[in-house]
Amino acid sequence: MNSPRPRLDPAVAATRLAVRGLLARARDERLVHDGDVVLVALSGGPDSLALAAATAFEATKQGLRAGAVVVDHALQAGSEAVASRASRQAAELGLEPVTVRRVMVGSDGGPEGAAREARHAAVAQVAADVGSPLVLFGHTLDDQAETVLLGLLRGSGPDSLSGMPPLARRDDGPAYGRPLLTVRRHTTRQACAAAGLAPWHDPHNDDGAFTRVRVRNAVMPVLERELGVDVAEALARTADQLREDAAALDHFAEEMAEDLAEHSEAGIALSVRQLQANPPALRQRLVRLAVESEFGVTLSRLQTLEVCRLVTEWNGQGPIDLPGIRVSRDGDRLSFSAA
Repeated sequence: MNSPRPRLDPAVAATRLAVRGLLARARDERLVHDGDVVLVALSGGPDSLALAAATAFEATKQGLRAGAVVVDHALQAGSEAVASRASRQAAELGLEPVTVRRVMVGSDGGPEGAAREARHAAVAQVAADVGSPLVLFGHTLDDQAETVLLGLLRGSGPDSLSGMPPLARRDDGPAYGRPLLTVRRHTTRQACAAAGLAPWHDPHNDDGAFTRVRVRNAVMPVLERELGVDVAEALARTADQLREDAAALDHFAEEMAEDLAEHSEAGIALSVRQLQANPPALRQRLVRLAVESEFGVTLSRLQTLEVCRLVTEWNGQGPIDLPGIRVSRDGDRLSFSAA
């Protein structure tokens, strides 16, 4: 008589299911095809290690290959050993190819932003080298909730509150996937324990000098204690809804931009009358879209509102100078030119 199959640990099942769903979506959207390499951005921490194990299991079932890229930020003593250990774990899980890249982290944008920029540049380069169209990151539902809360505290608008998309196309590199945005952080730790994987614990995750760490270790526990244990899930649901709303508004803005915009040697112009006829959310998107498409400049919300005052509160005032561009109104035309 055959013995029953051992029961799959629920945490392992949850991570595999999340990866399976995202890879299927990537196939549906024609981001990946048979034989493609899907790279896991692996730090060796519990989130990315659980992701690597799940991807190694699920990728082959969908006709894909699973590899890994390990970025050594060289910010801590022993970082090279940590990266080497993570690469060995990836190889033991069956991921191939496994690439380790050591980077130099600058200072622009603060320590977190500079490290992120260096990491993404290295990941994109490795993806190009191995021909990978998709890189997976181990961000969890908890990371998403923290991102939304940080955006709320900064007052940075719906784009920031939309959080991180589960799957995002990029014009200048591989698509980014985040399968674990529906999975809690404690689940990835349990998945590692169930699979006999020993994750690395980054000391920076306990360093209160970082705003995100303070949100994670001090703010979120208070919110969960005072408001209920589902605060993280509620924040993540908010991100999903705002992302859907933002995508719809962006779609409408892109359709309308073709009728509103007039191109010239100096730059681009928009019809004031047509801008006035639209609600503020669409008007602001049309302005941002025009500037970004023509000059490659991304306006902040405050800058966008200042431009829109030339539409709604114009009393003959002169042009506005913004980084890289000048905006002026002449009758029914809102003109944008290079500064």
